[in-house]
Amino acid sequence: MNRLAKTLLLTATAAALTLSAIGEASAGDHWHHHNNGNAALVGGAVGLATGLVVGSAIASQPRYYYDEPRYIDPPYEPEYEAAPVYRAPPRYYAPVRAGLEPWTPQWERYCSYRYRSFDPSSGTFIGNDGREHFCTAG
Repeated sequence: MNRLAKTLLLTATAAALTLSAIGEASAGDHWHHHNNGNAALVGGAVGLATGLVVGSAIASQPRYYYDEPRYIDPPYEPEYEAAPVYRAPPRYYAPVRAGLEPWTPQWERYCSYRYRSFDPSSGTFIGNDGREHFCTAG
């Protein structure tokens, strides 16, 4: 709201409060049968005018809509395409065997120490995938 509208609003509010106080003070004299009906009409008119001023001030405020498009960073696009990188394929080596043959006491000891779920009767253990695997010492 601009400064002039605020000043007019405060002035109208002060006038309405003053006139309504005068109207209440003179309303106590109603048994004298003076013709003070005009004060009530003036107070009502000032209240109506104040309401109109306040209502129009509220209605004239700018509205903000948040559905407007917002700035979003564009996707990153490099200025040039990177050259492909060629790497040698990985080398796979056979595991080093400990030399323990299945079903020997050393093999059973090794597997029971290595796997908590080792079953010596079947020679298997439960892996992380939940399935049984045969223990190979190596």
